[in-house]
Parts: sequence; structure tokens; C-alpha cells
Amino acid sequence: MFESALYIVPTPIGNLDDITIRAVKTLESVDFIACEDTRHTGILLKLLNISGKKLISYHDHNEIQKAEEIAKIISDGKSVALVSDAGTPLISDPGYRLVKKAIESGCKIISLPGATAFVPAIAASGLAVHGFSFFGFIPQKKGRKTFLENIKNSLLTSVFYESPHRLPRLLKEIKEIIDDNRKIVIAKEISKIHETYVRTTTQKALEDFENLSEFKGEFVILIDGKNQ
Repeated sequence: MFESALYIVPTPIGNLDDITIRAVKTLESVDFIACEDTRHTGILLKLLNISGKKLISYHDHNEIQKAEEIAKIISDGKSVALVSDAGTPLISDPGYRLVKKAIESGCKIISLPGATAFVPAIAASGLAVHGFSFFGFIPQKKGRKTFLENIKNSLLTSVFYESPHRLPRLLKEIKEIIDDNRKIVIAKEISKIHETYVRTTTQKALEDFENLSEFKGEFVILIDGKNQ
């Protein structure tokens, strides 16, 4: 019998080979798997030759109700793995309310290391990484200008996500606000076949992005700290 706990399990962000042995063993052994999309996770389990698992739908729109339900399952002695569609749960994905409720209920939390897009992007960026700030997805309306002004004044490398259809607008704003021509890296399709890094400056980024042949997938944006 697997130890009763909430297991936070990262899943591949593009390359199935990135799944860890420990993650596979955990998914094979737990009583339940809480997931954003049961169909998506079902496909992953099939690829890993894991069958017969009880899946619980857990996403942004039901997480308050489901957090209570899942915490009770664990309190009753069962084991639950939390996965997102790709990457590490809670990193720009649902999971915070469940972990908080599980802790409040006295449940054990076991977090597995594994895939997430921004860490390999930082390592391959060529920017200074003695310190960095990760923001997930940046504000789309309220506070957006202030956010970018704070990045302009930060001494640390700033890292965040953006979707392809919003990226041109973002790069235009970066050009206007972060006007000191510092280094910026646009990383896309991390771990996939068309993984690409555009290493440029805040003043040239929009032009260089428009020269990309593919705009699919999520992007990781990295901006050098002030005076790096």
C-alpha cells in the first residue's frame, strides 16, 4: 500500500522521455489522480502503460469544492497524485487551494521534482542567473504597465510566460518601457522538436520575433536585470 499523502507530480511539457522513474512509480501506485483534464491525463497514462486509475477532475473552476473532497480522501488514508496538463502543478497551474487545504487537514505533502518550462529556459538563456524573479503569466490589464516598470528597475533577471497571440503587444510595450536596450531572450517550445531561443535586445525583440516562422506554443520571456 502506498503511503497516504498528496503527491505533487510533474508531467512532461513536450517530450515524454522527461517523465521521471519516480513520477511513473507514483502514478502507478496512488489510489487517485487529480488532474486538470481527465482526457489529457488519460492519454498520458496510456502512453505510460498505466491503467485502471481513478481520476478526479480538478481545475480552476471547481478547485474550492474539490480541494475539500480530495483532502478528505487523503485524511481517510488514501493516496492522491496531483498533476497538471503539462509541467509542475501550482507553477502557473491549479493546485494552491488543494495543497493549502491538505495541509490544514493534517495531510502529508510529497512534492516530486520534475519538468517545468522556465528552468531549462533560464539555464540556456545566457543571461545572468545568480538571482532571478519568476512571475508566471503577467497581468493582462490592471497593473501591467507598473509590472513592466518594476522589471525595468529590477537588478535580477525577470522570467515570465506569454501566449503567442499576445506576444507582439508585449514586445511593443517592452520596447517602449524598457528602453535601455538590455538583453532579452524569447524561448519557445521548450523540450519539443522546434525548441527555439531568440537572443536579442529589448529594442530589437519585436522585429526578431516577427521573423520567426512558427508562433505556436507558450513562450518563456527572460529579461536581463538592470546594469547586468
